[in-house]
Amino acid sequence: MVQVKHALALAATAASVLLLAACGKSSSGDSSSNGKTVVTLIQPGSGIQNEKKLMAAANKELQKKYPNVELKIKQIDWGDYPQKFNVMTTSGESYDLMFAEDYANNAAKGLFQDQTSLIKKYAKPAYNAIDPAYWKGVTVNGKIYGFPTNANVFSKTVLAFNSTYTKKYGIDVKGVNSYQDATKVLAQFHAKNPSTAAFSIVKGYRIVPKAMSYPLGNNFPFAVDATGKSTKVFNPYDNDEMMKDMKTLHSWYQKGYIPKDAATSSTTYNAGTDTWFMQTQTNGPFDYGNQALNTAAGGKEIIINDLSEPFKNTSDAQMAVYVMSKTSKHQKAAMQVMNAINTDKKLENTLVWGVEGEQWKFTNEKTGSIKTLKGYDAPKALGAWLNGNNKLLYTKDNITTADKATRDKSIKDTPESAALGFNPDTSSVKTELTNISNVMSKYADILNTGTAEPKSTVKKMDAELKQAGYAKVQKLLQKQYDAFLKSEK
Repeated sequence: MVQVKHALALAATAASVLLLAACGKSSSGDSSSNGKTVVTLIQPGSGIQNEKKLMAAANKELQKKYPNVELKIKQIDWGDYPQKFNVMTTSGESYDLMFAEDYANNAAKGLFQDQTSLIKKYAKPAYNAIDPAYWKGVTVNGKIYGFPTNANVFSKTVLAFNSTYTKKYGIDVKGVNSYQDATKVLAQFHAKNPSTAAFSIVKGYRIVPKAMSYPLGNNFPFAVDATGKSTKVFNPYDNDEMMKDMKTLHSWYQKGYIPKDAATSSTTYNAGTDTWFMQTQTNGPFDYGNQALNTAAGGKEIIINDLSEPFKNTSDAQMAVYVMSKTSKHQKAAMQVMNAINTDKKLENTLVWGVEGEQWKFTNEKTGSIKTLKGYDAPKALGAWLNGNNKLLYTKDNITTADKATRDKSIKDTPESAALGFNPDTSSVKTELTNISNVMSKYADILNTGTAEPKSTVKKMDAELKQAGYAKVQKLLQKQYDAFLKSEK
């Protein structure tokens, strides 16, 4: 299984997920020898392809608009990033721009600089270029504390099938759009190949209902109807659809379609390998159908069918947000950098694709079609989902004009979740949320991987959630959600 962030790293450019970052001394006080204001951008990553030439080319383009500003990219390894982000933000260390962890909660704590007026004063063109759903999704208590990346503004979950096996065994997956639909094809595959994971899921997997949004994330048992037909905050595990899906997965587990160690396993099932038959993936408009997955699979076809309905969710809006410390010495210049990255096509493509002629070349400049060259280093390419305005990006020449038109139409037509922009204040229920988190750590994985019988297990879980203070949190969320919906009218 591939988690959401990894899946989005495939978007638009089918590049990788890598980038930038820093720790240690202040990342906001640098000034170069030529007297320019140096803006330091901090993100997770493990190297930048052709770094010296890429940054020189990027700054050359940046300085056409802002002659006295220089961009510096620093990186922190992905595994270390969350901890170092926490240290930097809670210690009051100064930084210019930094990829945010747990954006809404940390913004509510007052850890970041309010960017509302800065964006509108120094980055208005970028503000106008980015889908309005992003600004709605990153607004916390009426203020914008982070600059979003304009990438997959909506997402849906798809069932992905390995074409190696659909072809080999003649399995027809057309029309498989639910867990229940998949039972037949999993049975066919398992009968032919019982030693390979029919449904490759691991610890952390979460069942995906058709239209639910999770105000506190899907590790907490609080959900709302994304369609807005119901305005109740409810426990998804008590929902009829969820129970039906849990029962289906439990039957799969009993039949051997799901690995026996799924609830505790951290096994990686890469798209390009033949270690799996079916998995779920997150898919958005800049993935161009199955094109991004096909690229990640080394050119092998991955067949995808929609599992959930698409919505513009708060989680999508907050997927990659840049925050600023209150003590940054370069607030104006930082906003100018974000404005340029989100409006300057040449700058954005240099950062993501690399240096023209070394990492890529045009195959049709008029349509913005390119091919990567031998010098393109995918693992060290700056990930599109983390970087700027994806609408500006050139696309590989297998992406057609029709594909782009479909992308744009889907962005225009996809509805907003009823909960888009709902960022609840949970400061008064910290103890209860900790207790609830502890309860869910016992039950979430065994329920979502089909390991446990759902009806009796949910009954036990609900009893423990009651003791943990579930009702108090639900009541608070309901009150805030009602107020949010009223304010949206």
